[in-house]
Amino acid sequence: MKIAILDDYQNVALGSADWSAVAKKADITVFNDHIDQTDALVERLLPFDAVCVMRERTPLRRDIIEHLPRLKFIASTGPRNISIDMAAAKERGILVANTGYRSTPTIELTWALILASARHLVEEANSIRAGGWQTAIGHELDGRVLGVLGLGNVGREVARIGRAFGMKIIAWSQNLTAEMAAAAGAELVTKDELFRRSDIVTIHLILSERTRGLVGDAELALMKRTARLVNTSRGPIVDEQALIAALRARAIARAAVDVFDTEPLPAKHAFRSLENLLATPHIGFVAEDLYRTFYGDAAAAIAAWIETQAPSP
Repeated sequence: MKIAILDDYQNVALGSADWSAVAKKADITVFNDHIDQTDALVERLLPFDAVCVMRERTPLRRDIIEHLPRLKFIASTGPRNISIDMAAAKERGILVANTGYRSTPTIELTWALILASARHLVEEANSIRAGGWQTAIGHELDGRVLGVLGLGNVGREVARIGRAFGMKIIAWSQNLTAEMAAAAGAELVTKDELFRRSDIVTIHLILSERTRGLVGDAELALMKRTARLVNTSRGPIVDEQALIAALRARAIARAAVDVFDTEPLPAKHAFRSLENLLATPHIGFVAEDLYRTFYGDAAAAIAAWIETQAPSP
């Protein structure tokens, strides 16, 4: 039995959980690099009976699954993974197991990005390292308007923390009601009103056909020139080219993003050089305790599956 652990960028998978039950009956191979070229990925995965994927880093599309005759089990970290073609997996008798999850790391990173952007923390820290001193004037959050797109598990907690900073919370999503918003301490507004009024817009929606490209030229044009956009949800919810244009034109003050259309971010992407953009490499869920949950549950699921594959005596 051969098991592959994919996209373990920090080489922590085996140290984050007890894989001994798997290692007793299978060979485990850990890959720290990322492959996005289909033929190369298929060639890499051909020898494996089971794979452990970290979130959506390596999509397992139909055209990949159908070329992996040995693959019988996928352990996917998190409760859902839209990058796995579940129909293709089911047709080939491939079982897919998910793991536990909690939103705490993403909520915390959202506020890290908001605060870092508002107070120019990266620029000021770099100034110190370069031998300099103060270079900019920060912005206070107290009394400002926080616009929350999506008041689900993440959005509600982001709103709660915003209230602790003394911010006025407004919110919108397709299915949000006034009662639901009020229960989260927010005011329900229209989408256009949210973009017009907010000093900071923060996105907490699931990527779907309804939300893909939800924030584009029209929405960004409504924002104040002093406003900021924060996205720790999924890259394609925001039209990347529209955001790049808005930042270059200083139509909005700044943006802070942790997610992108293509990940890892291409080497020459504009997001790597825009002065008024704070970008982090999709680390919202990359936290020690959550990784223990991810890999612990994945190891247990793979071990249990291997037991079902043992030949009858």
